[in-house]
Amino acid sequence: MGLDYASISFEGIPFWGIAAGVVGLLVAVYFVFSVLKENAGNKKMQEISKAIQEGAMAYLNRQYRTLIPFVVVIFAALLLMKAGTAGPDGSMAEAWSGARWLLGFQTAISFLVGAVLSAVAGYVGMSITTRANCRTTEAARTSLNKALGISFRGGAVMGLAVAALGLLGVAGLFIIFGDAETINSFAFGASAIALFARVGGGIYTKAADVGADLVGKVEAGIPEDDPRNPAVIADNVGDNVGDTAGMGADLFESYAATAIAGMLIGYTIFQDHWQGAGLFIMIGVAGLLSSIVSCFLVRTGEKANPQMALNKGLWGTNILTALASLGLVFWMLPPDGQVVPGSDLVLTPVRVFIAVLCGLAVNILIGLITEHFTSNKRGPTQSIVKASETGAATNIITGLSVGLKSTALPVLTICAATFGAYQAAGIYGIAIAAMAMLSTAGIIVAIDSFGPVADNAGGIAEMAELEPEVRKTTDKLDAVGNTTAAVAKGFAIGSAAITALALFHAFATLSGLESIDILMPKTIIGVFIGAALPFLFCAFCMQAVSRAAFKMIGEVRRQFREITGLMEGKAKPDYAACVDISTRAAIREMIIPGLLAVGTPIAVGFLLGKMALAGMLAGGTVAGFLMAIFMANSGGAWDNAKKYIEEGNLGGKGTDTHAAAVIGDTVGDPCKDTAGPSLNALIKVMGTISLILAPFLFF
Repeated sequence: MGLDYASISFEGIPFWGIAAGVVGLLVAVYFVFSVLKENAGNKKMQEISKAIQEGAMAYLNRQYRTLIPFVVVIFAALLLMKAGTAGPDGSMAEAWSGARWLLGFQTAISFLVGAVLSAVAGYVGMSITTRANCRTTEAARTSLNKALGISFRGGAVMGLAVAALGLLGVAGLFIIFGDAETINSFAFGASAIALFARVGGGIYTKAADVGADLVGKVEAGIPEDDPRNPAVIADNVGDNVGDTAGMGADLFESYAATAIAGMLIGYTIFQDHWQGAGLFIMIGVAGLLSSIVSCFLVRTGEKANPQMALNKGLWGTNILTALASLGLVFWMLPPDGQVVPGSDLVLTPVRVFIAVLCGLAVNILIGLITEHFTSNKRGPTQSIVKASETGAATNIITGLSVGLKSTALPVLTICAATFGAYQAAGIYGIAIAAMAMLSTAGIIVAIDSFGPVADNAGGIAEMAELEPEVRKTTDKLDAVGNTTAAVAKGFAIGSAAITALALFHAFATLSGLESIDILMPKTIIGVFIGAALPFLFCAFCMQAVSRAAFKMIGEVRRQFREITGLMEGKAKPDYAACVDISTRAAIREMIIPGLLAVGTPIAVGFLLGKMALAGMLAGGTVAGFLMAIFMANSGGAWDNAKKYIEEGNLGGKGTDTHAAAVIGDTVGDPCKDTAGPSLNALIKVMGTISLILAPFLFF
């Protein structure tokens, strides 16, 4: 007897999302206890780890306190905007009525939940990664596999928390309010916090990194993570606030925005809240559960390459998600397909599954492309290494060319995936491809957050003056972490581009736009403003790093000059002064880029209208995507070129070649860790805030 599709009820689908989210959090808690039970090392190691932890949490506390007034203002604005709008028939008869106040309250609450859950994900991840670092160092004294396991489980807490909280938030609000349009402000709340987390965290980490490298390595000639360097604690704190909290918030917002945009598109096609939204939630469930299973596959031998162990987790997640999605589309979609209103396209299970594969293929291809352009074993980065022999100028010129070249293949990949998904299942296919890609966020963030733990572990080994073999073990993990960080950035950028496409169509649906007339002056104006915005945004971010690094360099030089016995190791540097410089700079400097990102779409929408805003979204998405790829890959290549030389090649540390590579790396640092990643958040803030504005744009 075959399955009677007509008898299937999809009303319980969101509860599957809730259940999977709870399972994800429970596994994250299990990983927390499995990490904390490990030996934290000797007293000195624990003191260093505690200093990093306290610095990271103090920064997060100040960042979120600073954002409270911003969140309150947006909450009130959403409440009043929705309450005072016209009713469904376009009249003002319902404005300020009880029904409109309820809608305003629901929209504002959704925004608040998105902001709070994004902040919670950051707290959870930071809390455990800053505790896992010294335990990884201690494990590295005896076993590479054990050190890998601890550092990866520490990162997995962040990864699973991001995916689980995203799924819980979307599914929970959908159950409570029953409408995807009402809860689209959840994505805006997540986007707003992610934007400030990315910008602030990037400024913090690169101010410390540039100061520590230029004065410590180049001027003083001391090793990286040397305890005599006053900026070393701030540098290690920065690894966590930038790569852990920043990346987690970035992908949390992508997850939320993609799911909600897809649900909006699904409803317009299926005319059924539960079925139209259900597949997006269930693909999220499949990705989260696949990530959990794959986390237990990450293990390695003592002489094996840790990269292979992490690849098993990544490939395992993609394969399991694909298999689960195959079953889901045949279960949830009509056997004969669903006709898309106003077209001849029929959404069959096979067509939708092809769209899923397009999204998962982007995961793999973007990762391979990023690795090609940033790995120090490949030609592009080796060209930077060679150029370093003739000085910093040729190093920087070559690095710029590598970054510019690296934009072409990711663009072609996104174009191919978009075309394939659209040909298979129309705009619904693009949304499904985006959701399939983001459903693997749990393992991606886990692999990315593993990097700062391994990096901190090496720093602790250096500062605690442990035996050289320990640093060799942690360096193996750190080298892998550099590659995984670059791959994760590529994933985040690619997901931002596909998410933006889904958000773009959702905006067009809500605002009543059937097409964009590129010949209209307002559209062209919007395109130019959107294209210019990423450049101006990056300028503020880079300038912020420069100003903060200037103060950091001055402070490190002052301490080397004025603290008697510091260079001889007889006196202790004032680490707190450098931590304070990074913290103050990050909090102060993140405001202007954040307001620019939020304010520009509002100004364009209300002053020039919805056609101009649509043009702005198009221009901003294309320019932002290209800039993000260029900056992330050039910065990653510069970094790995420096590390290749530090391994002893071309004379190793202390040579003119090394000094040139360090200068190139300091140029690349704010590109790959501040401005570049922040563009992901910029692209998605433009999209999510446009969804909020869509009902209010009448011309």
